[in-house]
Amino acid sequence: MASVGLTNVRKSYGALQVVHDISLSVDDGEFIALVGPSGCGKSTLLRMIAGLEDISDGEVTIGGTVVNAMTPRERNIAMVFQSYALYPHMTVGENMGFNLKLAGVTKPDIATRVGEAARMLALEDLLDRKPSQLSGGQRQRVAMGRAIVRDPAVFLFDEPLSNLDAKLRVQMRTEIKALHQKVGTTSIYVTHDQIEAMTLADRIVVLNAGRIEQVGTPMELYRTPANLFVAGFIGSPAMNLLDGTIDGENDRPVVRLAEGSAIDISPLRKVRRGQSVKLGLRPEHLTAGGDNIGGETLLVEPTGAQTHVLFEFAGQQMTAIVDGDHPVRHGTQFRAGIDKNLVYVFDRESGVSL
Repeated sequence: MASVGLTNVRKSYGALQVVHDISLSVDDGEFIALVGPSGCGKSTLLRMIAGLEDISDGEVTIGGTVVNAMTPRERNIAMVFQSYALYPHMTVGENMGFNLKLAGVTKPDIATRVGEAARMLALEDLLDRKPSQLSGGQRQRVAMGRAIVRDPAVFLFDEPLSNLDAKLRVQMRTEIKALHQKVGTTSIYVTHDQIEAMTLADRIVVLNAGRIEQVGTPMELYRTPANLFVAGFIGSPAMNLLDGTIDGENDRPVVRLAEGSAIDISPLRKVRRGQSVKLGLRPEHLTAGGDNIGGETLLVEPTGAQTHVLFEFAGQQMTAIVDGDHPVRHGTQFRAGIDKNLVYVFDRESGVSL
């Protein structure tokens, strides 16, 4: 195992800079997720750590050693890609042990390592099968097993679950987390799916346009987003956002909305009267049956234990999450209560949390 460090790392393609001066420390044994929308630079950053992309400027260290000039093989990392990249003519066991064979490892040692990885990933009964005889989830486990047998210092995952269906993605998330708990290898995981990041990672790095917006534990990012971008990206369904202006007394501030209604906010918020703000309300924090906000129900989406309600308020669509047994119908009036301590406020111009 090893720590990973990025210091002022940049990546440019000619005049186009796609990664801007990123610094990050990943502790030995930590599981870090890199998240953000398509084109934010997360896969490019991972490939620079792996040595598959040249670094335009800055420094990458693995285990305290600068690796900028090292080849991927010399960095002692193992990478799991979105595509399984298995050899179709080889068995599962041969696929898992192939890199060890190329490295000159003896047959008994290869058999031992492959056997240990197979037990860890529940592949023991599949070692003699070809990839064409496996499901998508089994193929991804083989790709992970191929990485495990190398006993690398760092695991790098580049959206490994994107090709799987919803049920398999949930199953593989569980297996990846269990694997990390068993082996404890430093892991960096790239995904555009914030649910994957929240459930897997010790810390999440939110990227936007090649820059880090915020780094923190999943609950830190959920409870205290640094800005509008993080607030809108972390949480599903996304946070409701409304334009407003700070009003009221210093010990009892409110956000005055354009249509005239006022929403109480915590006096601990660092706001000033007349300030233009964005008011943030998470769907799960809206209490059905309250009397703070409401409007016509536009859409009802039952999901089982919960129901997602889309309703109109202050001239825009809002989402609330209510108990699955709560009666709500399309076209009726939906009312919701708000706890002022669960209201988010952001400066409208800068986007910074207040």
